[in-house]
Amino acid sequence: MNICILGAGAIGSLWACYLHKAGHNVSLWTKGDEPSITLSLDDLPAITFPANQTTHLSHADLVLIAVKAWQVETATLPIISFIKPSCTLLFTHNGMGAIQGVLPKLSKHNVLFATTTHGALKQNPHQLTHTGYGHTTIGALQQYGHDGSRSISDMLHQALGPVTWDDNIQQALWSKLAINCCINPLTAIKNCRNGELGDPATLAFIDALCLEISSVIHAEGLICKREALFEQVQQVIQATKDNYSSMHQDIYHGRATEIDYITGYLIQRAQARNLNVPLNEKLFKQIKQQEANNDH
Repeated sequence: MNICILGAGAIGSLWACYLHKAGHNVSLWTKGDEPSITLSLDDLPAITFPANQTTHLSHADLVLIAVKAWQVETATLPIISFIKPSCTLLFTHNGMGAIQGVLPKLSKHNVLFATTTHGALKQNPHQLTHTGYGHTTIGALQQYGHDGSRSISDMLHQALGPVTWDDNIQQALWSKLAINCCINPLTAIKNCRNGELGDPATLAFIDALCLEISSVIHAEGLICKREALFEQVQQVIQATKDNYSSMHQDIYHGRATEIDYITGYLIQRAQARNLNVPLNEKLFKQIKQQEANNDH
């Protein structure tokens, strides 16, 4: 399959290396103009990918959009004119609400969404470490999914499994958002690895967060029980204890975070449902203050 990956960050680079290893023709598309990019995954030999070439983009059967949530619209809109109608677009980013401005322009395309628990870290622009093996869930939003979507899921599974298809991807996206709402802001505020959230005081705060989050998800017509969410968050903290969250890394390196599309989206939906989420609002304000401090 001809695959173009939009964004050469940690997750985009991870998929690029595994899809290349599985035998696919993989190219990259970035905000730069370099004609090729070399990546090394763990201790494997380096791979040189063609990059930023419209011929590769126009022949792509699949475009995997792996940019930050706040980059989705500005990164995707300029490439739409180059991709063929039969091309599938697969969005994979943290948070929700980032694709609303793009979807109306993608009515001719097969549009899928993926959420993953794989961990990856770019040591430098060319060296990538697969820091944690996880699971990927893929699905379509109502009218945007076409026939043949599940074959994409199968292809990804062969490259970097397990990958499972979910007919209710909204549930999976909300589940990932809920966990991110608990872990990402706290690790950024505390400047710590995920595992350091396991102390009793922090867990008590997370339990209270889970009450707010589950009430919003329930109001959205989806399933989320506070106890189950709290248990799941603790499992992720333990399973990824040595990892730094993406939001921690963004704050640490002085970059913009995805807080508007994680906690911010939860707050937005809570307001629409007339629900109060004061603890989440507190975390949101703290992260926005850290972002503002980074700008000075």
